[in-house]
Amino acid sequence: MKTYDRSYFDRWYRDPHERVATRESLERKVRMVISVTEFLLGRPVRTVLDVGCGEAQWYPLLKRLRRDVRYIGVESSEYALSRFGGARHIRRGSLADLDGMRLPRRLDLIVCADVFQYVDTPELVRGLGAIRRLLGGVAYLEAFTTEDAMEGDRVDWHERTAADYRALFRRAGLTQCAPYCFVDVDELDALNAFERL
Repeated sequence: MKTYDRSYFDRWYRDPHERVATRESLERKVRMVISVTEFLLGRPVRTVLDVGCGEAQWYPLLKRLRRDVRYIGVESSEYALSRFGGARHIRRGSLADLDGMRLPRRLDLIVCADVFQYVDTPELVRGLGAIRRLLGGVAYLEAFTTEDAMEGDRVDWHERTAADYRALFRRAGLTQCAPYCFVDVDELDALNAFERL
C-alpha cells in the first residue's frame, strides 16, 4: 500500500531532481486562483478548503496573501497530520470523507490539487458531488489526463482522458471558468457567457 510519509514528500516536493513543482510555481498558482476567485465573488476570499492537502503548502501562501482567511486542510497522511496538523489546520480525512465531515456550509474556495489521479472513479464521483454541495465560489481541481505529458509519482495512477474528466465534472454540475478552476453556475448565476467555458 502506498505510504505518504516524510520520504515521499521529501522526494516529490523538495528534491531538486524529482520534485514536481517549485515554491515559485506554487506561489504563481495560488495567486492565480485567489485572483480568479475574488474576481468572480467580487470580494476577498474568506474560506478555503484544501482536500488532499499533504503538508498544506498552500496554507502559508494563503495566509500571507489574505491574513484573515479561514483555512481547513483535509489529509490522510499520518506524517502530514502529526507534523503539520495543528499548525496548519489540517483535519484527518480524504476526498471520500467530505460528506461526513463537519465543514462550513459554503466555502469560497475549494482546492483539490494532485489528488484525482490517485483515486478510483467511484470515490472521485462522490468527492465531486461533495465539492459541489460545499462550493460557494471557485473550486481549483487539478486533473491530469492521458493526453498530458506528466512526470512524477505514477504509482497507483488512474488513467483518465480529458473527455472522461469533462464528463465527470459536467455530471457533478461544475463548469470550467479558468485553468483548473470550476464553478457551480447555479451558485454563481450572474456569470457572463465568457466568464465560463
